[in-house]
Amino acid sequence: MDGLFEIPGAGQPAPGSVSGQVPSAGSLGANTHASAPLAVRMRPRTIDELVGQQQLRAAGSPLRRLIEGDQSMSLLLWGPPGTGKTTIAAIVSQQTRRRFVEVSAVAAGVKEVRAAIDGARAELARGGQETVLFVDEVHRFTKAQQDALLPGVENRWVTLIAATTENPFFSVISPLLSRSLLLRLQSLTDDDVAEVIDQALTDERGLAGSTALDEDARSHLVRLAGGDARRALTYLEAAAGAAASNGLATIDLATAETAVDQAAVRYDRQGDQHYDVISAFIKSIRGSDPDAALHYLARMIEAGEDPRFIARRLVVHASEDIGLADPTALQAAVAAAQAVQLIGMPEARINLAQATIHLAVAPKSNAVISAIDAAISDVKAGKIGQVPAHLRDAHYGGAKDLGHGKGYAYPHDEPYGVAEQQYLPDVLSDVSYYKPTALGAEAGVKERWERVRRIVRGG
Repeated sequence: MDGLFEIPGAGQPAPGSVSGQVPSAGSLGANTHASAPLAVRMRPRTIDELVGQQQLRAAGSPLRRLIEGDQSMSLLLWGPPGTGKTTIAAIVSQQTRRRFVEVSAVAAGVKEVRAAIDGARAELARGGQETVLFVDEVHRFTKAQQDALLPGVENRWVTLIAATTENPFFSVISPLLSRSLLLRLQSLTDDDVAEVIDQALTDERGLAGSTALDEDARSHLVRLAGGDARRALTYLEAAAGAAASNGLATIDLATAETAVDQAAVRYDRQGDQHYDVISAFIKSIRGSDPDAALHYLARMIEAGEDPRFIARRLVVHASEDIGLADPTALQAAVAAAQAVQLIGMPEARINLAQATIHLAVAPKSNAVISAIDAAISDVKAGKIGQVPAHLRDAHYGGAKDLGHGKGYAYPHDEPYGVAEQQYLPDVLSDVSYYKPTALGAEAGVKERWERVRRIVRGG
């Protein structure tokens, strides 16, 4: 059945290897083929073998109580790739001696979800084992597919363990979220990743001491892993293979660099990382740190982010956080957006970088956004009032008989081109929305506006 994989419980090892399966506890020969990827062979078998996630492994923690107390409880595991979500699901299955069934969120539909739950229910009816139903990347499920999980969870026909790299408050339906215990997994530290690598070098399930790793190469692999244990083991396996093919007993830095061309950028254009990186990008520009802003720009570019999206955010930022403190900022951002449309990538990266640096080093002012938001707030609150009669349209027949335009002072006829005159409705006659700062070019605007405002409002 597409997207549906089952592994028997502890003591009943699967006879062969099936793509997508999670190895059960026990010896390598019984459960995991020797040719399986290093990351699969080295998967922790118990909660105590899990590296990192101290908050989940602590005595009395919900996860430990679930495993050691053999409780029936559904879990929602949220964390970056390579932090142990699939491993935790396998550990729960093995240590509680439950059947393990995995549903692929990429390949499965509602039919497969219901089949998995019906199978678990039938197993219980026969007096058989309880079932751990593991759903990886649950955020990829539609609402209908997530709804199909609810009967199994509510009736405890399955112990659901759903994993996601995205914020579940945005990607998981509320009924499923409220019926599950949410556990947040953190990225592994460099020390955690180094521990994973060291274990794989010596463990009989891993390289079993057949290859050594020098310190520079070890540091290189740790850095490239970026807190992802699975990636670290994949890179180690590639480096070990390269060393063996060259007749080397030790993996040196040159071998590691050759085997692992470059680190993959962890970034999902549709997910949480997308919002986190663009948020950090804008906040770095707002904070006047061009180096940080360029770092996040580079991450987006390397991950294949739509350059038009980046350009749009720069255009917004130019008015939101800079405004009249540097009137050229908006021009620079719009020019970069036009350049993206005109020449495209990869050359447009230079234009985006120029605009990013321009905005980051520019003086900052939020007076523009504060002014428009304050005005909108008053309008929403009902502070509207009548347009003053002298400002109303007087061009149509009969308008003058209504008093429209009467008493209007034409500014160009006045000294300095400014007339003392009420422009706001009576209810807002004393309001002040635009409050220019004394930063950058806006200091000059502030001085002029204060003089003009005194004339206009009779000050």
